[in-house]
Amino acid sequence: MARDTGFPDADAENDFSRLRRQAELSRLGAWLRRQPADVNTVLPFDDVVSALGRTGETYLGLQSVEISSIVGSVDRTRDFDRYFRPTSPHVRARWQRLAAAQRRGEAVPPVVLYRIGSMHFVVDGHHRVSIAIARHDKVIDAYVTEIHTRISPEGIRAPSDLVLKDHRRLFLSRVPLPQTQASAITVTDPFDYAEMAEAVEAWGFRLIQETGEFLTRAEVARRWFGEEFLPVVRMARRAGIGDENTSDAELYMWLASERYRLVRSHVWDEQIINELRERRDHRRRRRLP
Repeated sequence: MARDTGFPDADAENDFSRLRRQAELSRLGAWLRRQPADVNTVLPFDDVVSALGRTGETYLGLQSVEISSIVGSVDRTRDFDRYFRPTSPHVRARWQRLAAAQRRGEAVPPVVLYRIGSMHFVVDGHHRVSIAIARHDKVIDAYVTEIHTRISPEGIRAPSDLVLKDHRRLFLSRVPLPQTQASAITVTDPFDYAEMAEAVEAWGFRLIQETGEFLTRAEVARRWFGEEFLPVVRMARRAGIGDENTSDAELYMWLASERYRLVRSHVWDEQIINELRERRDHRRRRRLP
């Protein structure tokens, strides 16, 4: 870090140039490491809310916010990167003017942020956040409004993660499980959520035919989880099918598809589980050199 010269305008210019270099070096480093193209992209607020499903908001007032938690923007996603380093020289004039004013001791109003989970998104004050980062500040004063969402934002690191969240939100709208049960349903491929939703709806249709009673989506979801999902997963885990890298939901989907290929039936029992285990072991042996 370069030493301050004591001249506000010159120091502000140096700070901006340093952040611009860091942004370019970070972009180049990500390219050389073959990281995803959006790894340094600031998170777009509208896309995040759309993926998670907005249910309401609460104004929290003036707070001291950790700058490291500010990862997104409402409308300035092209001017700054994920760490609010300038990505374009056209913000230089305003950036340096505000930075020099702060160095001269002029008062700076709090920024305005939206909060989703542990993440913050800038509504107003992008330059002030960027300047605070250049000055190595840890916290910043902000007026905060918390946004409530239908599903958890946990696990969002880049815009590409929003696809998985969007499909999970759609799955839970079709299969409205309680939160404790929904947390047990996780997959890594976004399209597995759509396949699982179809499987649950098909199971519910067969149940309605068997009972002759109309069941709501919530009732089907509850009964599928307790009468189908949990028993099958428990039988499979006892039989040693699946590993620690396979989630219960992914294991269930594999079992369901293989079972139907094997017996053309929707019945579960220990014999079928054992046959599926033997089929999995046989495939593994064939892949060995």
